Amino acid sequence: MRRIAGTIAVNAVLVAGAAVTLLPLLWMVSASFMPTGEASAVPPRLVPSAPTLAHYRALVARLDLARAFANSALVATATTAIALVLNTAAGYAFAKLPFPGRARLFRALLAALVVPAQVAMLPLFLLLTWLHGVDTYWGVVVPGMASVFGIFLVRQYALSIPDSVLDAARVDGAGELRIVATLVPVLCAPILVTLGVFTFMGTWNDFMWPLIVLADRARYTLPVALANLAGEHVQDTELMMAGAVLTVLPVVLLFVCLQRYYTAGITAGGVKE
Repeated sequence: MRRIAGTIAVNAVLVAGAAVTLLPLLWMVSASFMPTGEASAVPPRLVPSAPTLAHYRALVARLDLARAFANSALVATATTAIALVLNTAAGYAFAKLPFPGRARLFRALLAALVVPAQVAMLPLFLLLTWLHGVDTYWGVVVPGMASVFGIFLVRQYALSIPDSVLDAARVDGAGELRIVATLVPVLCAPILVTLGVFTFMGTWNDFMWPLIVLADRARYTLPVALANLAGEHVQDTELMMAGAVLTVLPVVLLFVCLQRYYTAGITAGGVKE
């Protein structure tokens, strides 16, 4: 009886936590369909009195939505693809390739995790200015091409790869580049999917760095374009919620489609030396 009561209590807490987490998202979707001004009503409404698509049509009319969406997709896809290649190679090297100073260098990388990303933005911006990378797509991609977290994630998972498998590939004549390019992605697929989801979501939702680097409105990513729209229509809550829905929807769909691999990567990446 006590065990049943404990199970019910735990499930009740989980359901309450899920409700608290989902309520703002559900209200965001609901508000995007409300007539103008209804989202600011007192007491607040949870369901639109007369659902309308006017705010989505207004976004298309006032904002070059397709271009901003394409810019975000381009930047997020390029960053994710490059990050997977570089982080996989580095993580595998730290896990399986002995070289002088490997442990010290890895500890130094881990120490960099405590440094806030905002601290590095000024020197990175000055470096990109010198390289003529300001107001370019590749200038937005550069900071996400490799990360300490990504290297750590792949390295921890790669430690679980049996050395016998790698030795067998070497005996068959495979070099390290071929092993990294063909064998490691297959063996590390769950963690690479997890890293890909993390990277894509982080890049897609990134606002500060594209805002700093990009000056041409034609190159704005979706969060930056919507933020500029907010400046023009600061009182139009429903319009802002419609923009937020369009921003969140792609990453939510991506997570739902890949959640099985994402969960497998998170639970299997805790190997220790």
